[in-house]
Amino acid sequence: MTEKKYRDDDAVLKLENQLCFAVYACSREIIKRYRPHLDALGITYTQYITMMVLWEETTISAKVLGERLLLDSGTLTPLLKKLEKQGYITRQRSDEDERLLMITLTDAGQALKTSAAEIPYKIACDVGLELTEGIALREKLKQLTKDIREGNCEYSK
Repeated sequence: MTEKKYRDDDAVLKLENQLCFAVYACSREIIKRYRPHLDALGITYTQYITMMVLWEETTISAKVLGERLLLDSGTLTPLLKKLEKQGYITRQRSDEDERLLMITLTDAGQALKTSAAEIPYKIACDVGLELTEGIALREKLKQLTKDIREGNCEYSK
């Protein structure tokens, strides 16, 4: 019989023991909390985070926007088309480099910011973390995401 000194394959494969599932489930629940607020604005969560970048940048290339949101062009393109149809952004090729698609916030898109300003406060109340706990968790998740994207996490047996 083989000794299982450091491994417990049964335990490691239980759903309740998975970091990925805990993060996934938490993310779904948080995004679910956004839904009624965003429905009132007529936008989705992904449109909301896109608008957040545009409220910071006003004009940005689609490539940089996708990088900031961690979205590929196959996801970003239909999203931007919908936001343009709603009148919140314009899409236009750059005069300096026509390979770049520039995304610009419209006046209607800027006005949406005022309506969205209360959402983070409402979500903070829903989450039930103290401010310092929320900040620490956010920073830990950002670092984890960075480490994973950069390949700093190595599997070892």
